[in-house]
Amino acid sequence: MDTRKNFSQDRPDVIVLFSGGLDSILAAKVLQEQGLVVRCLHCVSPFFGSTLAVPRWQQLYDLDITHLDVSADFAAMLRARPAHGFGKVMNPCIDCKILLLRHARLYMESAGARFLASGEVLGQRPMSQRRDTIHRISREAGVRDLLLRPLSARLLPPTAAEVSGLVDRERLHAISGRGRNDQLALARHYGLKEIPTPGGGCRLTERENARRYWPVLSWRNTAAEELAQDFALANLGRQFWREAAGEHYWLCIGRNDADNKKLAAAARAGDLLLSVQHLPGPLGLARGGAAWPADILKEAAALTASYAPKAAALGREVPMGVENAGDRQTVNVMPIRPEATWADPAWEEVREAIRQDMRSAFLHPPESNELS
Repeated sequence: MDTRKNFSQDRPDVIVLFSGGLDSILAAKVLQEQGLVVRCLHCVSPFFGSTLAVPRWQQLYDLDITHLDVSADFAAMLRARPAHGFGKVMNPCIDCKILLLRHARLYMESAGARFLASGEVLGQRPMSQRRDTIHRISREAGVRDLLLRPLSARLLPPTAAEVSGLVDRERLHAISGRGRNDQLALARHYGLKEIPTPGGGCRLTERENARRYWPVLSWRNTAAEELAQDFALANLGRQFWREAAGEHYWLCIGRNDADNKKLAAAARAGDLLLSVQHLPGPLGLARGGAAWPADILKEAAALTASYAPKAAALGREVPMGVENAGDRQTVNVMPIRPEATWADPAWEEVREAIRQDMRSAFLHPPESNELS
């Protein structure tokens, strides 16, 4: 998990939740400037985060950064439905912050650090950074007296780190609202070589992604770890769903060679990989395809073949390889797109489904999903 290079092995004083955005960079720098040993914790999931970016960030910002995969717990939270609901799309911002802070607290304890910090700015985000909400998040995450928000600290009650004198409260900041002028001034003060563009960086805030994720959440009855893998698969290529006799069938088709490689790597036991024989074309991944009826599988093969231009141009059946854990068979299909039966839901359909689902969830709330 630890990707640090050439950083001190000293025990950290503080763990900073680190998204890679400007605010989290500045929060770390403000505390680093006070002589504290700062370690940044970058959480990753199918919806946010990038392990590949960590080494570059370390070098660019001179910060000690490690990463933590929270995918399974995040998937479990979505399956149970977020206790505080979704935002405008499928973003559970409040429950997300609570979950990440619980993980950060556990990491803080294991690392022997003394407190936590984040780059949150009071009033910057309407759902998760209102004054009442940030106090609720701290309380429900069990970090109320541990969590320092350096950029807005002087607008908030003092934390234990400030009261003890470990952190000089007068050298913290009183930033609020949605503007960025104060942050940009701080960035100049610290001589940041690169300033990240504003943006949440969470795929769950985007409608196009919600159209991919909601069917996974609604129709995939798998364990949390496999559900997290399913969400990652939903990020790849073209997505198609087929309903028949109450069952839902899921097909992913690569758009390019990079997609094809990722789809091949994402295959697990029971999946089928579909590819045109002797011609260039996309790879199709039929999730759980080994158990599909023959007619559904043949439709999926035909749909995959239709995205191979040279196969489609032939105007006749083409052989398709069907691979299951190294065992390859061949089926002949006409490259056609039965899009009336294979499709993904429109945003309007997903939005209404989310609304109905959350109404039901609040009428019948699930049990708490706290981390141990």
